[in-house]
Amino acid sequence: MGNVTDKEFVSMLVKSIVDNPDDVIVERNVDEMGVLITLQVNPEDMGYVIGKDGSTAKAIRTLLRIVGARNNARVNLKILEPEGGGDAERPSAFGPRMEEDEE
Repeated sequence: MGNVTDKEFVSMLVKSIVDNPDDVIVERNVDEMGVLITLQVNPEDMGYVIGKDGSTAKAIRTLLRIVGARNNARVNLKILEPEGGGDAERPSAFGPRMEEDEE
């Protein structure tokens, strides 16, 4: 595999787990704090990138730190939320919510 950069590593890894690999955008910024990799994916693919209870994102961050350590760099990953994310109403796992006057 040769010497892969941290940006290439994240891009290759994320593109292999999402349904819309053409929508993956990876940016790399370096400052006095270290390297910041910013990841943006299609909103439909956020679940794949985050994983159950954040397990996939945590694993990607762990692997990225190892890649950074091999290059003597402190590397962090920031996953950008899609527009309208965060407080957006999300579907319930138990189906639609029923109003009290409905039966």
